[in-house]
Amino acid sequence: MPAQAKEILEKLLQTLEFDSTVEQHDIDGSVFLEVKCDDAGRLIGRQGQTLGDLQYITNRLIFRQDQQAPKVTIDVGGYRAQAREALVQRAKEAAEKVRRWGDIVELEPLNAFDRRIIHNALKDDPSIETHSVEVEGTDRKVVILRPKH
Repeated sequence: MPAQAKEILEKLLQTLEFDSTVEQHDIDGSVFLEVKCDDAGRLIGRQGQTLGDLQYITNRLIFRQDQQAPKVTIDVGGYRAQAREALVQRAKEAAEKVRRWGDIVELEPLNAFDRRIIHNALKDDPSIETHSVEVEGTDRKVVILRPKH
């Protein structure tokens, strides 16, 4: 399977008329596809929405060929790496506020992928606990940070 992930994404990008190159990296049993193109902003979309959709479609196409295939992560121009760093930084700043003031800090609504990054960034902090809580009346969730007792 991993060999075909790159080809599937390249074909999809070609169909969408993106002039790009795709590099495949196999990391700890998962597949990471890095896309390089001149029009990265258009491929990433607002807040990474287009990139997320592209990743979803690529994974669906791969899954149709091999249901045992690992999920593929796609990044364009280092966007995901930068976004992850920004989230980790925001989590650390929020944790510092909790430690300093002893109050609960609520982050903005995040998707599951981003919430997981926040939880993982703080999982080893002995003074902070994190919880995902549904926003009333929506299907969105926020991460709540509070002091550990």
